[in-house]
Amino acid sequence: MREPETQPDDASEPVHYPECVTQVGAALARDGALGVVLIDGSPLARIERTYGVQAHRKATDMLRSLVREACRQDLSEHDLVVGGSASPDELAIFFQRPRSDDRFYRERLPELSRRVLDHIAENGQKIVYPYDRDAPHLPIGHATVFHNPGLGPERQILEAFEQARRDAALNGAIARRERHRVFQDLVLAEDVAILYEPIVNITTREVLGHEALVRGPWKSELHAPNRLFQLAEETGLVFELDCLCRRTALRGARGLEAGRKLFLNCLPTAIHDPAFRGEVLQQTLQDLSLRPEDLVFEISERESIDNFSIFREARDYYKELGFQIALDDTGVAYGSLEAVMELSPDFIKVDLSLVRGIDTDPPRQELLRALHAVAGKLGGQIIAEGIETSEELETLQRLGIPYGQGYLFGRAAPLRRAQ
Repeated sequence: MREPETQPDDASEPVHYPECVTQVGAALARDGALGVVLIDGSPLARIERTYGVQAHRKATDMLRSLVREACRQDLSEHDLVVGGSASPDELAIFFQRPRSDDRFYRERLPELSRRVLDHIAENGQKIVYPYDRDAPHLPIGHATVFHNPGLGPERQILEAFEQARRDAALNGAIARRERHRVFQDLVLAEDVAILYEPIVNITTREVLGHEALVRGPWKSELHAPNRLFQLAEETGLVFELDCLCRRTALRGARGLEAGRKLFLNCLPTAIHDPAFRGEVLQQTLQDLSLRPEDLVFEISERESIDNFSIFREARDYYKELGFQIALDDTGVAYGSLEAVMELSPDFIKVDLSLVRGIDTDPPRQELLRALHAVAGKLGGQIIAEGIETSEELETLQRLGIPYGQGYLFGRAAPLRRAQ
């Protein structure tokens, strides 16, 4: 009978490949075969570069925990979850089964690989939280290596790694191709919906306007807007998605109630869209019973900082036509203040990270008070995003913030037509 090897639980220090070569090599010689499932965690390297080694350690620990959860029913006391041989972002599972158990190698091993893939896809946001909002796509592959007594154990184990790595790369390429096709079909079919979230005067509760928010197909991974734009960036179709969102939002706002504004999210590069310029744009608005003064173009702080010159060009062009500009996702970093000073938007939308819990945070109150004063000197007005509690609302009123949006005022919904 075999003596059980030591396998760490989820809270233990991870085993790394060099530490288990002798143990795995002995299992390969004894069983005549070895199965490996490899998870390519290279997308997690960005967390270490941005947030440091401890953040990366937290992410890889969660990845290891999810991998063990996915395989818990099939992991024996002899199997090992180890760090990979080529990168600190790799994770591998060595399954020690006799070569005579051909059903395991032919059927169960590929099934386990798919199970790990599905479990990580469903729970991937846990891996990167709180550093990223979007779950990473982690390629996964598997391989079987047979014992060759003419080769050393390390060479044979490295070959198992390399086979699984090639399989993961191929699976990743196939998955990217499928995501590209799915997203391209979505764009061609214009399969998006627009919901409209009210923006109100926080003192009078009078509705200033509505922000148009995109949603992908219901009950699909693309329903969430962050996944939509993540995939658009991956497939190089950001401009096409931006155009689609603007067209759909304008159609949904046909006959907008008089005196209310439509806040329309768009990229600075919207100025290059022929359908969003000059007479074509004016005719579109006329057909929808909208006026230029009804529209406010929202451009995120990140996009504007990356493209100051393009933003100014877009701002000046659209302002001449009668539109207003809002700077979205404004925070408290130097880049935010630089964007506000450089671009002088009509509206400054303060990110919910500054608004959430502001009633109990005096430093953030002072930051918002200062930003409100700067906005006033530049001729702009503050809109506080993500208001959820009456305490936050009372604090914002005391600070003199004029406008807000959030669940406290109502959730995003289709826009009711004016009669």
